[in-house]
Amino acid sequence: MLVRQRNGTESSVKPDSEQAEQERPREGPLAKFAGAVPPAPEWFTNAVASGYETRFVRVNGARIHYQSWSSSKKPGLLLVHGNGAHAHWWDFIAPYFAKSFNVVAMTFSGMGESDWRDTYDMDTFCEEQIAVCEATGMFDHEVKPTIVAHSFGGFVTILTGARYGHRLAGTVIVDSPVNPPDRDIGRRPRTIRGNRIYPDLNTALSRFRLAPPQPCENDYVLDYIARWSLKQVDNERGKGWCWRFDPDIWQRFDFGRPGSELLKATACRIALFRGEDSEIFPDEVKDYMQQLLDRNVPFVSIPHAHHHVMLDQPLAFIAALRTLLEDWDHSAPNRQT
Repeated sequence: MLVRQRNGTESSVKPDSEQAEQERPREGPLAKFAGAVPPAPEWFTNAVASGYETRFVRVNGARIHYQSWSSSKKPGLLLVHGNGAHAHWWDFIAPYFAKSFNVVAMTFSGMGESDWRDTYDMDTFCEEQIAVCEATGMFDHEVKPTIVAHSFGGFVTILTGARYGHRLAGTVIVDSPVNPPDRDIGRRPRTIRGNRIYPDLNTALSRFRLAPPQPCENDYVLDYIARWSLKQVDNERGKGWCWRFDPDIWQRFDFGRPGSELLKATACRIALFRGEDSEIFPDEVKDYMQQLLDRNVPFVSIPHAHHHVMLDQPLAFIAALRTLLEDWDHSAPNRQT
């Protein structure tokens, strides 16, 4: 979803799963499996079988869902999803960091298993991140926590890095483009209707699609996150399966300050990741963001990855993030904060 902010600047905020487009039900990549679970490699099945604790913390009246894979005695690593997604997008990534970090994945309000709100804004999402860090003991460790955030979650984390950077070791922003003022980003947001109720799980799974549209060869990943994106309902609107996210979230949203100002105000280390084939993160956006940061931050392009980097190339993403975090662990910051 591409949203024009009240100050005239624009941010790329696309639904990370096409459940949001309810008006035109179409079959997605999982339809060919007719509800069967696609075959998956051993590394993936082992990862999603890893144990984690599911908990909630209350923020401004809403219960915020998070999952923890390891001990609070380790440095904190908070994993943050994109628009319309949820903590389970990290289930096959997080275990690969549990040996060295207190790894936690959270879910923003209005999405996944977290509560919905009457209105939404960037400030509240930022406070949700900080509340999860506090609830999981990340600020009690001698090493400050790092936040890794994808897509819309990256925009929230840019705000968090500007406002609370003094409490963080760093932020890793994954395919979250802060666009130049003169860049045409295309379509305007469309009105989202109430979540469609599908008669059965197989039908619902067949409708799951990524947005922005992109190929993804890893059907087993899509199937996994799609199943966690659905819930069973029986109410006045019908009986069946529907998507978990609040369909009205963008009708009641306040973006606040533009991303360019916040990016320049980052008060901790920052690194930028993108999918090399991401349609929303071309070289002109890369150059603009590097210019805002004085070209003095790590910039990692993951080959053969589109916008949903960790779905397309999960092992390459894990390797790149491990390398960055290991370097940050033993090197001095290269940017004054």
